[in-house]
Order: sequence, then structure tokens, then C-alpha cells
Amino acid sequence: MGKPRVLLYGCCVWIHLFHVLRSGGVCSAFSRNNRSNRNEIVVHRQSRLGRKIYSSTIYNQQFRSSTAVMSISVESVSETDYLLGLSMAAFASSHIGMSANRNLLISNIGGITDQLGLVGNNEWRLPSFWPGDRQGGQQVFSTADIAGRQIYRFGYTIVSFSTLGNALYLYLQSTGGTGECFEGIDPVYFTIAVAANTASLTSLANASPLGLVPGFQATPDSLALERNDSLKFQVQGLTRVTRHPLILPVVPWGIANALLVGGRDADWFLFGGLALYAVLGCAAQDLRVVRQEGSVGTVFELEEQNESLQDFYQSTSFLPFRAVLDGRQSLEDIVREVPWLATILSLLVGYIIETKMLQWIGCGTGI
Repeated sequence: MGKPRVLLYGCCVWIHLFHVLRSGGVCSAFSRNNRSNRNEIVVHRQSRLGRKIYSSTIYNQQFRSSTAVMSISVESVSETDYLLGLSMAAFASSHIGMSANRNLLISNIGGITDQLGLVGNNEWRLPSFWPGDRQGGQQVFSTADIAGRQIYRFGYTIVSFSTLGNALYLYLQSTGGTGECFEGIDPVYFTIAVAANTASLTSLANASPLGLVPGFQATPDSLALERNDSLKFQVQGLTRVTRHPLILPVVPWGIANALLVGGRDADWFLFGGLALYAVLGCAAQDLRVVRQEGSVGTVFELEEQNESLQDFYQSTSFLPFRAVLDGRQSLEDIVREVPWLATILSLLVGYIIETKMLQWIGCGTGI
């Protein structure tokens, strides 16, 4: 069974468990069983060894009971919410699965593109103002490897929009386009959501090997930008806080929004599912770095850049500010290096995005 299928089945199992745990079903079932079956445990004392052998009957009964409770809890979820959960599982598993196998995908796509004669076509070029890379310049498909990357990114984007778009459609179908926060938005949750938006948007101006945006620098002879991959391995600004400044803020954003709009099953499946995906996705990236399994983030030439990637990993932390607490980074450097102009602009954009999103799903905007 391939990695993507394993991840998909794992996410589907999480969907069942998530709803049961929220309702307290499994915990209450085990609690009741422990009280009711306490007197049914058969203890056999062996005179020579003095050991206690507990009957497996109780564990079988507990398993059957908890399975029944899980089935009842899952059945209480509407069909639309269930499909929403499956769509979120497809979104998360396809993202993590494609990332885990992207070296193989890029290699195969690049080979097919080369066989079709699309590589090395000088007529396909980026506009002069577009920042090309040092290897391919402005040529779109200069090599089979670059062609594989570009087509992979396009396919990755299509899969993302299709799976997440379907989840958003099902969410609106489930909720009827109405939130449960018309009387006023909780200012604490709203502030957390806007702050998370601000952090993610600001990270686009703070290059990281585990993010989406590579490093660029201004060329001395013009106003154009030139790609410089060495810049993204320099720990600075937000990457001193966490090595995942783009995706990890989705965790507080998702939880805050699930609570903002009412905390219904659909809210938790969508926004809570995005928060869980953020944790699993970032953890999967870290695992691939540790195991040196392949390219990750904006790092594609692992053989050439692995040492820089490992140094970046060792100097940063998964949990925000952990590297500061253990002395690897300092608050002074963070304050000095954070792109404050981008932060201010991101705060404004983040506020607008959050407000418009709440209006779109049927919530008021008064705080």
C-alpha cells in the first residue's frame, strides 16, 4: 500500500475518532464498563507462581462496547458533514502524500516532458521582469528536472483547489451559509485569527527552505529581482521563532475560527481539520529532513543543499519560541530582523481576509 493511501485511511480513521472523542463517547463507554464489569474479572491464583491472570473477556466486552458507541456517534453525523470530513481527509492526505513522493513524481513528469520534446524550447520564456533562477534563466522548461518541477507545482495547485474547494462547498451546504455568531464576534478568538493571518502572510517576505517562497535579492544594475537560494537557509526573522512560519499559524487560526462560527460539527471538520493538517504537514516535513528522504519545501537539489538544510533544521525549532528558550536564538535578533513593513501590511490584509471570510460564511463582523 502506497504512502498516499495509508495517509488517506489514517485521516479517515481520525475523522471517526475525532467526533467520538468530542462527544465523550469512548471515554464514557470505558468508564461505564469499568464500573459495571469490575466484579466480573476473574482472578486465578496459581499456588506455585503466585501470578494473576486476568480474563480477556472484559477487554473483549470493552472493545465491543466502544465500537458500538463509535458507530452510534458516526451515524449521528449528517451525510454532508461526513462527506466534508472525507474531503478534508483527501485534502490533507493528497498534500502530504504528493510532498512525500514528489521526487519520484518530478522525475517521471520531467522524463515524459522531455520525450514529448517540450524541454529546451527557446520560444517558451518568462517575461524579463519575472525573477527566473540561475540554472534556467528565463527559459520555462530549460531542463527535464525544471519542467518536472513546474508541472508538479501546477498539478499540486489543482489538487489543492479541487479538494479544498469541494470541502468549502460541502461546508456551506451543511451550514446553509449561516454562522452562529451574529450577535457579536468574540474579540479574543477574532484577534487570534487575525494574528495568525498576519504571521503567515508576513512569512512570505521571510524566505525559508520549508516554505513556499525562495530567496530573492535585488540586482545591482536594475530593479529586477534575482533568485538566490542561499538566502533561504539563513535563519532570520520569523524562522528564529519557528521553522514553519507559513503553515504552523494555521493551527491557532483554525481552532479560533471553529469557535468563532459556532463550534458545530461542520466547523470542526473544516477549520479543525485545517489545524490538524498544519500540524501533520509540518511534522512530515521535519521527518523527511531528519531522514534525508528527499526534497522538501523549496529545496529540490538535496545532494547539493542537504548540509545547509540540516544546519537550518538544527538551529530552529518546530514549536514557536522553543529555540529562544533553549538559547539557540534570541529575542533581540527576532525583533531586529522581522520585516516590519511586511508585518504591518500583512496585519491590514489579514484583518480584511478574516472579516470578509466571516461575512462570506454568514457571520456578522461586529466585535
